[in-house]
Amino acid sequence: MEIRAMVGATQENEIRLAKSLSRQDRLLLAGFAATILCFGIMGLINWSESVVAAPIALILGILMLCHAGFGADVLWIIGRNGVLIEKASPLGRRSSRFIRSEDISAADIDTDRTDSTRFHLSLRLASGDHLTSPTLSDITHVRQTSARIAEQLGFPTLAPPVNPFDATNAEIHLGETVTPIAGYDIRIVTLIIAAGLCAAPYAYKFWNGLPLTPLEIVLIPVGIIAALLFYRYAYSGGTSFWIIRRGELCVERRARDGRPHVDTITGRHVDTIGIERDSNTEEDRYVVRIDLLDRRKFLSPGIGTREETFALVAEIAFRLGIAPQRVRR
Repeated sequence: MEIRAMVGATQENEIRLAKSLSRQDRLLLAGFAATILCFGIMGLINWSESVVAAPIALILGILMLCHAGFGADVLWIIGRNGVLIEKASPLGRRSSRFIRSEDISAADIDTDRTDSTRFHLSLRLASGDHLTSPTLSDITHVRQTSARIAEQLGFPTLAPPVNPFDATNAEIHLGETVTPIAGYDIRIVTLIIAAGLCAAPYAYKFWNGLPLTPLEIVLIPVGIIAALLFYRYAYSGGTSFWIIRRGELCVERRARDGRPHVDTITGRHVDTIGIERDSNTEEDRYVVRIDLLDRRKFLSPGIGTREETFALVAEIAFRLGIAPQRVRR
């Protein structure tokens, strides 16, 4: 009760950092765990067929099932009196820990080791403990959040890390710069690989004197067309590079001849803007999707979680002057 009163006194100014698994994610993880456990149990029954795989499957399935049921949702509430850390899981106990401001000897905003666009609050306590918060969800206002955290904890300042997505940057860059490709090396290699894959089954039958079926005869021109398409569009399958400025968005991508091509988008070109699941990864990551009035669609390079990507969508909409009703939630 005392903790709630101390933090609640500054509720209008408090900062919340959360890490949680949604119910859908927990059910999906539990389903994968149950499937792996079934394979492990079947492997134990037929021990002679899977001496190593069965125990590994059982251990992995149990770990995944424990994480789905007991993986804790973490909430940090940063107020003027200190930091309240709450942990809760569906099948576990709820716990709370309150850290007073005077017990904090140092604080920093650290960059995630695996992703340079994700940031954590790192606290070093007088007792020697080291605590790391969930990620800062609003990745476009890391400088502002750092200043607010320093003010709440009573520190002179917190040096904000280099953040390519910060709203204070004149330009926000997404992805890697698209460079021109000289020559036809990629096209030639792609054509050789595609032609080889298409010709391999026919070469095998010809070498062994086997006749071709009617279906295989029909597929010969299909393979030739596929090889030509690979050759023609070999360059256009790469990623794009977004440059977000005040009033315009420049999208660089590689044209069919290997040279960079730039599309300039302004607010009056945009029909809707929102987020979409990143199809290039199995992780829970999202990209920005922009649909234009001329029915063209643009997908950004991978960003991060739903909350992080929504924050970037809000900044893009603000810079391009896109009306709120055109922002998909």
